[in-house]
Amino acid sequence: MDPYSLWTDHGVKVLNTGTWRDVDKEWRRVYSYGCLFKVTALCCGEVSQLKIDEAIKTCDMGLLMGASILDDVLQKLVRVLQNKAKAWQSKHTEPIVEPERKKFKTECDPAPIINPAKAVPRIYCPSLEQFRTEFLDPLRPVILEGVIDHWPAFKEHPWSIDYLRTVAGCRTVPVEVGSRYTDEAWSQTLITVSEFIERYILGKGNTGKGYLAQHQLFDQIPELKEDIRIPDYCCLGEGEEDDITINAWFGPGGTVSPLHQDPQQNFLAQVVGRKYIRLYSTEETERLYPHQSQLLHNTSQVDVESPDAARFPDFLKASYQECVLQPGDVLFIPVKHWHYVRSLELSFSVSFWWA
Repeated sequence: MDPYSLWTDHGVKVLNTGTWRDVDKEWRRVYSYGCLFKVTALCCGEVSQLKIDEAIKTCDMGLLMGASILDDVLQKLVRVLQNKAKAWQSKHTEPIVEPERKKFKTECDPAPIINPAKAVPRIYCPSLEQFRTEFLDPLRPVILEGVIDHWPAFKEHPWSIDYLRTVAGCRTVPVEVGSRYTDEAWSQTLITVSEFIERYILGKGNTGKGYLAQHQLFDQIPELKEDIRIPDYCCLGEGEEDDITINAWFGPGGTVSPLHQDPQQNFLAQVVGRKYIRLYSTEETERLYPHQSQLLHNTSQVDVESPDAARFPDFLKASYQECVLQPGDVLFIPVKHWHYVRSLELSFSVSFWWA
């Protein structure tokens, strides 16, 4: 084993002892330096596609598990390596006619019929003052229309399987495996975006459900961040723009986020596909039966669309709002509002958490 692998392997052991937020940042930097040294070693001598792929993966591991070093050198290196990979492939790979690909899953899960009396209201491009007065201050959910139509993700670079493969295919990302994070069989794995697409979007290998969920993909891959914009309404918060957490949610139809609440305001922007969403105010918390454990205290025990009335009798008394989020819609989810989300088809959403 080379000395750089020993360094990074020891770093992984340290990073995996205890809770992530309790790991000293200096140890995360040590791990990043180990990744940097390993990439340097891989780039010496004769170049091959295998070495380039391994170097890109090593950079990603440093970006995912380490801390920023030397003015984000790993981020800069991975861009250079991606260009090297493209150049190597064009030079060494003979053009071939690919066999017809299995089409990605386009079947749709059934969308519940929305009760007009419970529908989340919609509004087209409200002013900042109107949004603050009518929705932010009273903590009222609303769907904003027409506020992200200008995103390059809809215009210059429409997001598609092929586009995501081209921009991010070789990048390593964390993927949730299983129907929902409350299931005992649920787990996480690290695979490339291309592998994720092959297994869970194209459905090759019948490997069940996979979800690239709640991941800061746009920090990891700045090329994708250029395709989106932070909603103007975030300026109404107390924090700075750098304090806004931007997460990606990419997966096939049928992926579910159980009923839960988050500690910040949330804009959920729908780019691809549709999602069914159910919302409950904090006033309904007692009827939603949160888990008693500290780990899942922000998550309900109830299966929202198939509740066990015997175990959770008061759940059916809880009032709620619901909607089907369409491409181009942005849902405002007020702080600590309970929400349940189910993808009705192949879906890509972007969430903005702000204070």
